[in-house]
Amino acid sequence: MQYRRLGDAGMKVSVISLGGWINYGEGKVAADEARRVVIRAYENGINFFDIADVYGRGEAEKQMGAVLRSFPRHTLVISTKVFGQMSDDVNDRGLSRKHITESIDKSLARIGTDYVDIYFCHRPDSETPLIETIRTMDDLIKRGKILYWGTSEWRGGQIKQALDLCEKYNLNPPKTEQPQYSMLYRDPVEKDVLPITVPGGIGLAVFSPLAQGMLTGKYDDGVPSDSRFAREGWAKERFINETNVTKVKALKAIADELDITRSQLALAWVLRQPGVSSAIIGATRVPQIDDNAKAADVTLSAEIQARIDSILAGDIPTPKLAPKRAPKATSKPAAKPAAKKATKK
Repeated sequence: MQYRRLGDAGMKVSVISLGGWINYGEGKVAADEARRVVIRAYENGINFFDIADVYGRGEAEKQMGAVLRSFPRHTLVISTKVFGQMSDDVNDRGLSRKHITESIDKSLARIGTDYVDIYFCHRPDSETPLIETIRTMDDLIKRGKILYWGTSEWRGGQIKQALDLCEKYNLNPPKTEQPQYSMLYRDPVEKDVLPITVPGGIGLAVFSPLAQGMLTGKYDDGVPSDSRFAREGWAKERFINETNVTKVKALKAIADELDITRSQLALAWVLRQPGVSSAIIGATRVPQIDDNAKAADVTLSAEIQARIDSILAGDIPTPKLAPKRAPKATSKPAAKPAAKKATKK
């Protein structure tokens, strides 16, 4: 496993991290298998585990926390999130001081820890003044309940505004942003977010680096009945189309050439981006963990990256056709031309 600093912060995170959305809290994966996935991730050197209060309305924090408590706390980087609706109460959502302050205590209790390493603002909150949110995060750092705070799915301009306010009022700035980023979802990150986060000392912890499984190749020939796209139509609609299928199939030749899987290729491509600190995977089975973790050691040359970008831009290489064989010689003599019949004049 490889490790990178979280932006310009001193803490290091594994370049492959494990998310708890698909594993825990919503019954998508059997509890025993989910436990084995987390343990195997730790055995592979993964130290960064990402969850959120809204995943199963607290159940993900409880279940993953129960597994993580079996490991030494100093070897873990645990993140959780705040923003989503946790009950029908009018104040039980958003990024107000009230909701954040109450939510962190509930999350810590569910996870079973005294602090979380990273606390994400799960989405921007248009109803709460940004300075209120930032001051609350700064207070939680000073009280030792969180070590760093970050944003998730914030636009570049919103992150820049937060950085400016932190500098103006001498408050702890965000050190990470969690956006969606993959070979099939690039522009928002590369054109809007990275120009702000890189100079701002913010490291990205990206989710859906495999495009919900699309980049693994499992959907080359349609949607298997037991697959995620079969269960979750929104994911299928987002990524399944003729163009994406063609691109993913074309990437197989490069992966085969490098003797790696397409999952490893897709993860290595995300990690080739210097502004990315970690790629969050949503493995549901132990073999997926073993496969994905190996991507940490894959380095893509400039030539390989150029070929990948060409495919992603729609320049799909034409498969080489086998040369046509000459017709086989036959031992039968050529047929004599038929004699012309006499005609009367």
